[in-house]
Amino acid sequence: MDTQNTSVRPHAQSRNSGKNHPHRHSNGRAHSGGGVIHDNTRHTTRFTVIGNHLTQHPGLSLLAIGLACHIQSLPTGAGVDIKSLAARFPEGPTRIAAALRELETHGYLRRTRERTPTGRIITRTVSCNQPGAHRDRDTTGAPPPKPPARPAAPTPHPKPTRPRALPAVPKPAYSSPALLQTATEVLAGLRRTDPRLLLSATDAEHLAPGVAAWLERDLTPTAVRHALTSDLPPEPLRRPAALLAHRLTAQLPPLPPYRTPEQPPATRYPLQNCEGCDRAFRAPAPGRCGDCRSVLPGGA
Repeated sequence: MDTQNTSVRPHAQSRNSGKNHPHRHSNGRAHSGGGVIHDNTRHTTRFTVIGNHLTQHPGLSLLAIGLACHIQSLPTGAGVDIKSLAARFPEGPTRIAAALRELETHGYLRRTRERTPTGRIITRTVSCNQPGAHRDRDTTGAPPPKPPARPAAPTPHPKPTRPRALPAVPKPAYSSPALLQTATEVLAGLRRTDPRLLLSATDAEHLAPGVAAWLERDLTPTAVRHALTSDLPPEPLRRPAALLAHRLTAQLPPLPPYRTPEQPPATRYPLQNCEGCDRAFRAPAPGRCGDCRSVLPGGA
């Protein structure tokens, strides 16, 4: 920006007419006021053209105006970062940084961050001696860099939806801790037959009464497990617990003819697994069911 321009005519108000008498107006009369008096000499070398829109800018501080004039007088490639300017002037980095922001706000500076071919990030500073006159091109003649893309507005996260409740399952006529424990063990073992039937503790707690209703109909745990795991669809199971709840309800076998829901609890023994056929039957103690005892010698 160190311009040697001998062809530029100075402004009329800057001429020193009156035959080099600094205290006379251009009309030849002596200055009678108390304002500034210009003693101007025409520059022929080492001068910079600065517009009054900068030197008399109503919105810029004196430091910002002086800093802009200094930057415009520097040659291309001179360092105008905060560190270089703070080393040159006594104002310090804080005030210089504030003045640079003023100039950037009013269009006298453009600062962009660019990556060099070697991958280093540099700050390109463009000094505008007349903001708005060349909006489409910078001092290098290249189109101005595109402004950084505005970050997309964050998409609000959808509120988590509560999972639908599982279908109801049958209830045993007379439940007991031992019966529910056996039902829970049946449900926990389903994943060994089909890994897709891995159930949570909450799902098992919901389904256990339905399995207990099957067990009290004199079905063995093996029979219940087979009924729940056979003929499953080949595709992934989205809600295995819902499928099991449906099967427990839709395929519930009838009560044996010798069992009635009205049978009082006092006469209903706990379920036992037959030691001969693994069939569940009710008895006060473990042993064999009636069918297995009938084929033993003497009906023991």
